[in-house]
Amino acid sequence: MTGPEPDRLGPGTAPEGSGPGAGVPGPDATGGGDGPGSGDGPGERRSGLRNPAKAVRGLGAGTLALEALVLLLAIQPIRVVGGNLSGAAIGAIVALAVACVVLAGRMGRPWAWNAGTVLQGLLMLSGLLHWSLLVLGVIFALVWAYALHVRKVILG
Repeated sequence: MTGPEPDRLGPGTAPEGSGPGAGVPGPDATGGGDGPGSGDGPGERRSGLRNPAKAVRGLGAGTLALEALVLLLAIQPIRVVGGNLSGAAIGAIVALAVACVVLAGRMGRPWAWNAGTVLQGLLMLSGLLHWSLLVLGVIFALVWAYALHVRKVILG
């Protein structure tokens, strides 16, 4: 590509390579600019990220992966300290952890964020099997709510 297309030039803007400042990288070279979605308009905030959608997907996947790890590592301490952890509760923990891992791999899908919210509700609902699962559900629901907030701020 030799330069910007004529229809992208704003009023009073000369093509690259002419006028004062020739050879100095323009706004498009640094990631700024006045193209659609650049976030430079009035009232718009720039995230400063090269690929905001990918960063948000990584946040969601990381949150779910951490949740899966905590759930699996929590089985033994709950059994020892909390006692009375039934087989159904252990099965629910393992199923929720597997769902977290599968969903973390699917964060690129449009339905994944809604499924993650449902997953947090299921974890809180599993608190009927053991009170500590309700505590974990509330903690991870708050973390997920924060991830949704960050997603909304970054992507709009």
